[in-house]
Amino acid sequence: QVQLVESGGGLVQPGGSLRLSCEASGTGNLFSIYNMGWYRQAPGKQRESVAAVSSGGSRVSPDSVKGRFILSRDDAKNTVYLQMNNQKPEEAAVYYCNARWDVEWRRKAGYWGQGSQVTVSA
Repeated sequence: QVQLVESGGGLVQPGGSLRLSCEASGTGNLFSIYNMGWYRQAPGKQRESVAAVSSGGSRVSPDSVKGRFILSRDDAKNTVYLQMNNQKPEEAAVYYCNARWDVEWRRKAGYWGQGSQVTVSA
């Protein structure tokens, strides 16, 4: 069973930066062939994709975060990171890590972490 554990959430001021980490276990030697993504869900809103990378290195992200959010993966450590820069108050949400076999990022599928709260406030 794949398990994902996020860390690094917390309070950040508007315009500030935060880095989330997601460590996977239970993947055996197959972590590198999982497609990995980050999602967020604010209260009263649907969960949305904010960054994703396929096992082949193809990246997708919405225009709202392009140039500010950077996803990277370290397959040797079974870990993916989300560097979030110049954060906005409306980006406060619970951020979730996702591991999956497909790349239909709009579909909620695969394995999920427990979520990490990010608060953007002065």
